[in-house]
Amino acid sequence: MRRNNRRGRRTATHIAEGVVIVGGCALIATAIYLAFIITNLPSPDEFNATQINQSTKIYDRTGAILLYEVHGDQKRTVVAFDMIPQAVKDATLAAEDASFYSEPAFNWKGILRALIANIREGRITQGGSTITQQLAKTVFLSPERTVTRKLKELVLAIQLESKYSKDEILGFYLNQIPFGSNAYGIEAASQTYFSKPVTELSAAEAATIASLIKAPSYYSPWGTHLSELLSRKDRILDRMVELGNIPEEKRGVVKSEALVFAPPSLGTIKAPHFVLAVKDYLVARYGEELVTNGGLKVITTLDWKLQEIAEQTVLAGVKRNTELYQSHNGALVAQDPKTGQVLALVGSKDYFSSPEPAKCTPGATCMFEGNFNVATQGLRQPGSALKPFVYMSAFQKGYAPSTQLFDVLTEFDVRNDPATSYQPHNFDNLFRGPVPMAQALAQSMNVLAVKTLYLAGMDRVLKNLASFGISTLTEKWRYGLSLTLGGGEVKLNELVNAYGTLAQDGIRHDQVFILSVSDVHNTPLEVYEDHTERVIEPQYPRLITDILKSQELRAPLYQSSLPLTIFPGHEVALKTGTTEDYRDAWAIGYTPSLVVGVWAGNNNNKPMVRQGSSILAAVPIWSAFLTKALVDRPSEPFTPPEPVLASEKPMLNGSYVATLPNSASPQVHTILYYVDRENPLGPMPENPATDSQFQNWEASVVSWARSNVVGFAGYNIPTSARTAGDTPGNVTVGDIRFDEMRPINGSYVTTPLNIQVFISSDIGLQSIEVSLNGVVINSFGITTMQYRYTYSYAGKLEAQNTIRVSARNTLGGVNTKTFVVYKTPTRP
Repeated sequence: MRRNNRRGRRTATHIAEGVVIVGGCALIATAIYLAFIITNLPSPDEFNATQINQSTKIYDRTGAILLYEVHGDQKRTVVAFDMIPQAVKDATLAAEDASFYSEPAFNWKGILRALIANIREGRITQGGSTITQQLAKTVFLSPERTVTRKLKELVLAIQLESKYSKDEILGFYLNQIPFGSNAYGIEAASQTYFSKPVTELSAAEAATIASLIKAPSYYSPWGTHLSELLSRKDRILDRMVELGNIPEEKRGVVKSEALVFAPPSLGTIKAPHFVLAVKDYLVARYGEELVTNGGLKVITTLDWKLQEIAEQTVLAGVKRNTELYQSHNGALVAQDPKTGQVLALVGSKDYFSSPEPAKCTPGATCMFEGNFNVATQGLRQPGSALKPFVYMSAFQKGYAPSTQLFDVLTEFDVRNDPATSYQPHNFDNLFRGPVPMAQALAQSMNVLAVKTLYLAGMDRVLKNLASFGISTLTEKWRYGLSLTLGGGEVKLNELVNAYGTLAQDGIRHDQVFILSVSDVHNTPLEVYEDHTERVIEPQYPRLITDILKSQELRAPLYQSSLPLTIFPGHEVALKTGTTEDYRDAWAIGYTPSLVVGVWAGNNNNKPMVRQGSSILAAVPIWSAFLTKALVDRPSEPFTPPEPVLASEKPMLNGSYVATLPNSASPQVHTILYYVDRENPLGPMPENPATDSQFQNWEASVVSWARSNVVGFAGYNIPTSARTAGDTPGNVTVGDIRFDEMRPINGSYVTTPLNIQVFISSDIGLQSIEVSLNGVVINSFGITTMQYRYTYSYAGKLEAQNTIRVSARNTLGGVNTKTFVVYKTPTRP
């Protein structure tokens, strides 16, 4: 027992000794490591020893054409500390380190906060750096994010604060740090962004420049995040108020100050909108420091030859449009639909163009017209450019290119509220009667597009648009049936990718701008991979392409401009779009190997001026580009769709005159008479009137037939027995018409309430019944084909009153009109 105890004590002693030895070794190793770091640190006296930074180079797809160097020679002018305005110092401290004058070289709370965030992320994402640490990192250290570099940064920060005063360190900082666009130091930044010396900067301008420190490329006023820059500027100004740098009563004045930025200074740059979109992606993925100083080599998807053609055609086209339509801008995107690679991109007519006068008015921040990248940033209404996806969704549901629809003036009321009803017109204000869907799409008929959207279903259409790559149509409640005429907003580059998916028979390729990225050691960081997804069966996109490529079908729409859409030796599908208010014009077309989209309009959303019957602003640009782009491309036919088996149903079978089993006469009705829109190939509806659109659609069709079908009085005569459970009343409901109804729906009325309505029926009227708030107030028989009904009601009115007028014809058909009126409130 005693031997066991002694042996146990010796073992414990040995373990303790081992722990002491290991711990001592760890401390010695740590001390040696820290000593090594300190020994190899540069001296804080070496402010003139500049870090050797390598620029990131962005090339075209061949790697032979240099498009842009993200970093070039540093522009810097050193300014004495006492010459830097206090507002600049205050804004910088408010943005980066408000406790600078009261804290040591490092902020332990910030470091711990960053450490926790880094552990949570599993990598170094935050630094918790003070201004002194930032200065040490900027001047002496590399941009890598490692524990070793962080330790070096802390040691250097301590050494700096032991040698220099806070004012000196802040002065060094303001003269050393990068502000983007090769501007290093506050004076270079002031000249670069505001064309003035730092001594003349206002508080708002100082806060704007201070906003850039965090991420100069991201927040550049010439890039794609101007709104974020202005928001950050306002937050810094609010912080300056909190810190007592700006009086509270001046907060609003300072924040509302108009900013006038200098023109962009990018040095030598090709394809600026494309390149800056690539740069934004690189900064988001790899970080500002690595992109600015890390010497990356970026091979993009850009075809420089096509880019030159694109820039020339857009510039020439906008010049023409300015003279004809007062349209001052344009954009173009060309893409390989087989890979998703963007081959050319023009975000505006000229990146370096002067600002619009309207955007430089007092009180408004002045941005340069060309800086805005319409191709990737602009949210514009697409006009008719969404119609192919509406018809595709209808074909997917069971309708066919030969399906007949009536192009007649039609009231659309999907919310059962006449106040929000919708009555679209065609671009030429003509109506063409029965038209097959293929012709309706090719000739861009608005009424039929709205009817097709209703038949296809909003949910199905929006789902298909999203799967084809349109990310912006997320507010279903806002669009209504006007979506097919451009009721939502889209981006040109996404619309081009969606048409590319049509060209690929329903296979979507992710849109890409970059083929490869490698670091300074030529180690690949990323390489292009083609990410694809089949989003719809091939038959339906092929049906759309078969329509859009048909010169014969689109000829009546383009008339004398048809040659602009024809490219000998090439099959080309095309769809155009113009918003009803002429703010946006589009042309999107494709071959199996090239898809091109063009937008024309004004950045400030000012309408174009129409000349003649239409605006032809986008098609000439699109045609000019494609004419040159197709020269070196082989002819390639589209894959035709499979034959569509015709349905036996009227309208679906291509005929608008129907002979139904056991019918006593030919029938002419709206399509909703024959199909359930949710199941068009299923049985005929037992009661078509249950569809909310039926009465309006049917009334307009019957009205057209009365004027255009010879002998229509002998049509639509019901039988005592109809297939699919239809009753005579259902058959003849469209024969009874209501016109000149008074009072107007939604109006305010007083007693006596005077009700007026003109009722007519080709078959003959039999009886009329009128009710108010569910109570019958008048009912009588009648034997005439037309009757002008008037009635004066002197009884009590409610705050809201529902008037219902029902009429029956001699064959038992019943039609009802309902409208709501409000009692005029009495004055107090």
